[in-house]
Amino acid sequence: MQARWALPLAALITLPLGCRDRGESPLRREQVAEATPRPGAPPPSPGPLQVPPSTREAVSFQEGFAPIVERVSAAVVNVSSVRFVRPPSPERVPFFSNPFFHEFFGPEWGGGPPSGPRVQREQSLGSGVIVSREGHVLTNAHVVEGASQVRVTVPGRPEVKAKVVGVDAKTDVAVLKLDGGDFAFAAFGDSEAARVGDFALAIGNPFGIGQTVTLGIISAVGRGNMGIVDYEDFLQTDAAINPGNSGGALINMAGELIGINTAILARGAQGNQGIGFAVPSKLARAVMEQILERGRVIRGALGVAIQDASPPLAEALGLPKDTRGAVVSDVADGSAAEKAGLRRGDVIVAMNGEHLVDGRDLRMRVAETKPGTRVTLRVLRDGKSLELAATLDELPEPKREAPAAGPAPSSALGIEIAPLSDEARRRLEIPGEVRGALVVGLSPDSPAGRAGLLPGDVIVEVNEKPVAGPEQIKQAVEAAGKRPVLLVAWREGRTRFVLVER
Repeated sequence: MQARWALPLAALITLPLGCRDRGESPLRREQVAEATPRPGAPPPSPGPLQVPPSTREAVSFQEGFAPIVERVSAAVVNVSSVRFVRPPSPERVPFFSNPFFHEFFGPEWGGGPPSGPRVQREQSLGSGVIVSREGHVLTNAHVVEGASQVRVTVPGRPEVKAKVVGVDAKTDVAVLKLDGGDFAFAAFGDSEAARVGDFALAIGNPFGIGQTVTLGIISAVGRGNMGIVDYEDFLQTDAAINPGNSGGALINMAGELIGINTAILARGAQGNQGIGFAVPSKLARAVMEQILERGRVIRGALGVAIQDASPPLAEALGLPKDTRGAVVSDVADGSAAEKAGLRRGDVIVAMNGEHLVDGRDLRMRVAETKPGTRVTLRVLRDGKSLELAATLDELPEPKREAPAAGPAPSSALGIEIAPLSDEARRRLEIPGEVRGALVVGLSPDSPAGRAGLLPGDVIVEVNEKPVAGPEQIKQAVEAAGKRPVLLVAWREGRTRFVLVER
């Protein structure tokens, strides 16, 4: 699954298969622990690990980059999320066209008009970076937003469940929390110190094949106006980034996290074209701290619509062509801007004494400023320079639709079962010697659905004991309590084990 944004002669591909903080944060700058363990080796020890001061100088093409990879790879994880979506035109599955299923699922299973919105299970793969010993993970919002289930594979450990602590779609940053603790974690680096031409490593899970490391350089800094998210201040790199790298790590030569890989620019292609973008670690870190502290990101708002002060627009407004800043194209009623006296046609060239580069610069500075803060704006109006003061409002949260809910489970395993009638045997060609109960419905996100059970399966054993009907299955499942349930299911002439974990 891929999401695209239109650009001239190009397409921006978000990578599914997966306010800038100007002050210092109290989070510790610690290094991750040991390297990714070899198969059979114990899991990596939790951080911190001191990186020798000579690491940066020691890196070379002759020596390779293994020392850096060893120090960060244990903190880069694979992220798998499941969400439910309502497709506009549900597909018909030939197997369920069998008239027998009409009794349980309604006429839409036979190709008739659907009685209501259908729900489909959708899975995406991405990457993430552990940034605390307690198991906080930074990833992309588009990897986990709307997910009903998120699981994370940590190097050297079994797959674990993850809780979505918070999502900020405006920067494409999300924070997860892993069950357990004592995790190896990555150190935050200073993304504002990154220079064009610096080496960079991208680590992630491209195409779901497993952890992969690629090498490149920082191609640009402060990249914006790409139309990917609302607040853009990207690091650009030519390190190979592909679908599945979303949420992965961009690492500097000190083994520090300087970015969360987010998107690539491609011309009709589905993979890396040498132009990738990463949310800078300083921005991602600031978003994470707000999510952990408040549960969401709170931003300042001025209440204006703005455009870049391009040379043609500046000239049309009677200003020098080299004027830089943000042109006010509209002022919201009752907003901080209106109260401050801003008007349409004003050009904001500085905020709090700092010159603005363009409209995006103003948006970023306002967004990262706490609501209620009084700011000074230098404005050009009718050829004159004015100083205005504004007290910022809080940017309202957009209303979001609730994610589609999966079908409601009807039992502890999330399945609906029925006796094996003669009619069912005839229609589904179930041999007479097969004894058990027929699965006629299940929630795709139920324990049984995740384990691989399907409608049309016949459950013939529960925990190594034969069952003759629905009541016996119910009793056997209840007797198992919270323990996993081992089913034997008959499907299309063969039996298979299905381990249902709850």
